[in-house]
Amino acid sequence: MRFVFFIHSAVSDWNHGNAHFIRGLMSALVRGGHAVASHEPRGAWSLQNLLADHGVAPVVEFARAYPEIDVRTYDPASPSLADDLAAACAGADVVMVHEWNDPHVANLLPSVAHAAGALAIFHDTHHRPWSEPGAIARFDLRAYDGVLAFGGVLTEIYRTRFGVERAWTFHEAADHVRFRPLDRPKEQDVVWIGNWGDEERTQELRDFWLDSARALPELSFVAHGVRYPGYALAELAGAGVEFRGWAPSVRVPEVFARSRATLHVPRRAYVQALAGIPTIRVFEALACGIPLVSAPWSDAEGLFRPGDYAVAETPAAMRDALLRLCRDEDAARAQAERGLETILARHTCEHRAAQLLGIIAELGSAGAATTPRAEAQPA
Repeated sequence: MRFVFFIHSAVSDWNHGNAHFIRGLMSALVRGGHAVASHEPRGAWSLQNLLADHGVAPVVEFARAYPEIDVRTYDPASPSLADDLAAACAGADVVMVHEWNDPHVANLLPSVAHAAGALAIFHDTHHRPWSEPGAIARFDLRAYDGVLAFGGVLTEIYRTRFGVERAWTFHEAADHVRFRPLDRPKEQDVVWIGNWGDEERTQELRDFWLDSARALPELSFVAHGVRYPGYALAELAGAGVEFRGWAPSVRVPEVFARSRATLHVPRRAYVQALAGIPTIRVFEALACGIPLVSAPWSDAEGLFRPGDYAVAETPAAMRDALLRLCRDEDAARAQAERGLETILARHTCEHRAAQLLGIIAELGSAGAATTPRAEAQPA
């Protein structure tokens, strides 16, 4: 089959966690014998920030790490946009459109895909259906053959709030070809890889992460990420956390391999309303074979087994768990092996590629989902 993806950027993962899984999914499809092209708008926000901060070196690094991904660009402001999109979709069997696309582009693509004889599938890996429903309402979802949402709660929102009949839960997963255990000497105890979070988890970061660093001066804490305001950097320094800036996705396995443990602090949305969505970092950390301690969140969909990672219900429990895993090598190894086992058995991008192919088979011919609705509309 020939897949055409429209995403914000495959090239850049600067403050763009969506790229991690989508890159892995595209790679898995290629390994499965399918043809894949990835289209992104020129001047994409993530890529522009990446180039401004780090130059072209990370772009070259991406190209070397993902030679199988055919990246192409288009001009979203072009007067010939419809024709450009039609040319991009020519010969496609499936057109995948990610939620972080301009609505104008996303609303053109279903008809373009159907004209090419392709299915049009909308793919969401964010919480806007719950947090910003007005933003999602700008998309003509009923024109799509199906919607993929990365959690059961969001799937139900698409069905009930947005009237999408064909919606599937399609969790993220680890690109286990690249996110894998590496044998490296340990250089630090606890690593955090993530952003400050637009005030979506500020207090939680203080309680579970920074307070742990203050309380455990015998452990070395390091952090990687972007968009840390000045006050946040000052708080990290005051807690004894060494801030090392952005870590490109392709280097994250090396960072994990040189660390004894990592922690996960979910954004408030995923704790309060969107239970069952772990986000990509959990999958990637477990795939890299590093012990993980998570602040509270509900694995409502049973993605993991007890013991795949440690759960710290309180900041004090977080401190205890981090200290134990950094000091007890046998306990750390046993937990890491268990988490990796679950990833390889259930949550690789190969698993999601197989699920996607099953959904495509279920959808059948392009436009089949939209035809009954079109006939039912009043004249």
